[in-house]
Amino acid sequence: MSAQKRTASGALGGLLGFVGVSAVAGVLVVAAVTPAIAVTGMAANSTIGIFEGLPSYLQPDKLMERSNIYATTNEGTPYLLASFYDQNRVEVPWENVSQFAKDGAVATEDPRFYEHGGIDIQGTVRGALTTAFGGDVQGGSSITQQYVKNVLVQKGVLEATTPEEEQAAYDEATETTPERKLKEMRLAIGVEKEFSKDQILLGYLNIALFGGRVYGIEAAAQYYFGVSAKDLNLQQAATLVAIVNNPDNLRIDRPDNEVNGAADGYAETKIRRDYVLDQMLKYQKITQEQYDAAIATPIEPTITEPSTGCQTAGGSGYFCDYVTKIIQNDPNLGYDALQRGGLQIYTSLDLDVQAAAETAINNNVPQAMDGFDVGAVAVTIQPGTGRVLAMAQNKIYSQDPEVQAQGPQYSGINYNTDFAYGGSTGFQPGSTYKVFTLAEWLKEGHALNETVDARRKNWTNFTDSCLGTQYYSDFNPRNDEGGNGGFWTALYNTYRSENTGFIAMAQKLDLCEIRKTAESFGVHRADGEPLAQGASAVLGTNEIAPLTMAEAFGGIANNGMTCTPVAIDKILDSDGAEVPAPQSTCTQSVDPKIAAGMEYAMQRVMTSGGTGGPSAGAINGSWPLIGKTGTSDNNEATWMSGGSNKVITVTGLFNVTGHVDQRDTYINGNQAAVIRHTIWPAVMNVALPKYGGDAFADADPSVLQATSVTIPDVRGMSAEDAASVIENAGFSAVVGDQVDSDLPQGQVAGTTPTGGASRGTLITINVSNGQGLTVPDVTDANDFNGARGILQNAGFTNIAQSCVVASSPGDVNKPQSSNPQVGAVANRSSTVTVAIAKPNC
Repeated sequence: MSAQKRTASGALGGLLGFVGVSAVAGVLVVAAVTPAIAVTGMAANSTIGIFEGLPSYLQPDKLMERSNIYATTNEGTPYLLASFYDQNRVEVPWENVSQFAKDGAVATEDPRFYEHGGIDIQGTVRGALTTAFGGDVQGGSSITQQYVKNVLVQKGVLEATTPEEEQAAYDEATETTPERKLKEMRLAIGVEKEFSKDQILLGYLNIALFGGRVYGIEAAAQYYFGVSAKDLNLQQAATLVAIVNNPDNLRIDRPDNEVNGAADGYAETKIRRDYVLDQMLKYQKITQEQYDAAIATPIEPTITEPSTGCQTAGGSGYFCDYVTKIIQNDPNLGYDALQRGGLQIYTSLDLDVQAAAETAINNNVPQAMDGFDVGAVAVTIQPGTGRVLAMAQNKIYSQDPEVQAQGPQYSGINYNTDFAYGGSTGFQPGSTYKVFTLAEWLKEGHALNETVDARRKNWTNFTDSCLGTQYYSDFNPRNDEGGNGGFWTALYNTYRSENTGFIAMAQKLDLCEIRKTAESFGVHRADGEPLAQGASAVLGTNEIAPLTMAEAFGGIANNGMTCTPVAIDKILDSDGAEVPAPQSTCTQSVDPKIAAGMEYAMQRVMTSGGTGGPSAGAINGSWPLIGKTGTSDNNEATWMSGGSNKVITVTGLFNVTGHVDQRDTYINGNQAAVIRHTIWPAVMNVALPKYGGDAFADADPSVLQATSVTIPDVRGMSAEDAASVIENAGFSAVVGDQVDSDLPQGQVAGTTPTGGASRGTLITINVSNGQGLTVPDVTDANDFNGARGILQNAGFTNIAQSCVVASSPGDVNKPQSSNPQVGAVANRSSTVTVAIAKPNC
């Protein structure tokens, strides 16, 4: 509002307008406001209108307070991991504030606080007269007015969405203009009507700035002196009251506020502190003896840095960071809630398992090494609840770019989580991903003991109902142990982690359905992109966060019920009321019968013959365990994943960047590729005794043994056609050596076995060599010569006889049988022996 030429009637009009505001405060306002109006030069009507149009009621908002993130000890005691705040404040009740602080504030800032109605006449007149006679616009504010100003600042900051808006809100609430002063005074009168004096004084002490980001008497007491506000002694309380006068210049946590060489130090602050003590003595709040002792005491701060941000959480920093991202990504909370909401966040972190994970990684993997940008992780979850029990990696957590620039041992990237939750873009899980092909294999009615042709070859086409048939020209994966593969069961493929075996299984399935099965277990790429579903994806080429794989393995162990990860057990607001926390969502990923089949195979992984045997062999005690190992292309990432049906751990060692072969790399004398088998059992040897593990469900016979199917009759076909017919019937086929047959050479003479067999059984195709003849019946001949003629007419040239005792006189000299027997197929050059009956042999 523009200033207008001052007139006597204008001043009087403004005064009368003020008097009408409050009958109780009328006398006070007459004395206090007239000078302020006088210097503005505002006309009477304008002044009355301004004042009457000002708001008279102020509802203090919830103060910004620091939020805390906790783990819980075995005894149930909260263990502080980190605190977060825009304003470091802990709001406390009246009884938790030292009387010295209360008396010091009143004696120094507003001696007539308990007498006036919100506006101190003398202070306001003094400030107004100074302004009227050419000085700067003065304050002279009562504690109530100062409280109002702080509340207005707080409201503006809370409503701001940008730093610029915050600054504008601050400027508006603190601008040194008569108009702002009038608004402040009217609101102060309103506050006095709504709240008691003690409530206003407490509000003032809880909201006031004490330098930097320290707000409120409790946080100030803790920060500057390491005590609670209720335990402040006289000189400490007086020092804090002094700081409020000029928080930036009088704070006692910076060297530039200390006078080097001065006996008492912090000279400027001490001058103001001693003034506070003077006022307290003047208004009889302390005795002369107390005053003398306090004046003689130097300012001796005990700066106690608050736990600010996840870097103070030590090795749990990455878990802490994950919790902050959960809050930030929750639409019902958001990052402001963490910085300003005064939340008490109780997490799922198990300090024992976390310590085991940190120790195992620190003892086996360096934070950085030359030539290998090494990353190592361990993450543990609880199946059935999704609770994240531990999360560790081989780096020092920091989000400070200057700290990160000091070396690769520092990182703000959480290797365990998705990019959207502070993580990387993921890592290839290698063969641990094969469990999803196994799941789809069983879902489609195949069995663990069903055989596939896992011989190494060029795989050319795969079914994909989402993308259409996938064709390849040179897709020829090899097995880790080398060799040319073989005819192997799905069970063998799993516990030996055979690449060719799983590709053979995938070729009998639908790649799109394998992807959907993986997704049903919560699997997704860490970068948020869709899962690739080509044939190579079967071997674990998608980049996935370790926590995601832990979630999926938890679902397998939990009878196929997958629960999304949760890291927060409970959230309380600053009043102690519970705030809804993000919850785990549990989904039946596969039928329990399928899960039992997966568990059966994955338990074999953890035996001496399985790839997880080295990890299982280092476990103390006997626990039913499932697991799966993984090695990515060129041994750049190695994994061990698994556990019991009560606790699951995923550990991994990988290239963060670069392409180092772990089998050619050694760390402290140990091959990098096998370090997973040291870290995993070290974590589980702590987790298993705490969380246990029950026997997994028995696998259904239908999951173990394939359904019996009739073997097709392929006689007379070419070997190639016969193999196609046999494979289409659900069997594996191999062409054996040529056999004697009366069919033309090259045609199929038969199969081994014949009749029926379990689906997937290896069927040998017997191809005719064209040299076979069917042995005719010679028993109708009268003697050996007649039998020989029959055989010669059939094509046989080598004929012999043997003797058998005649069973009756009429049989003497007659043929009784042949070897090979009638109807058999024998090579034309083989000898056929005719048995001739004789009286005696």
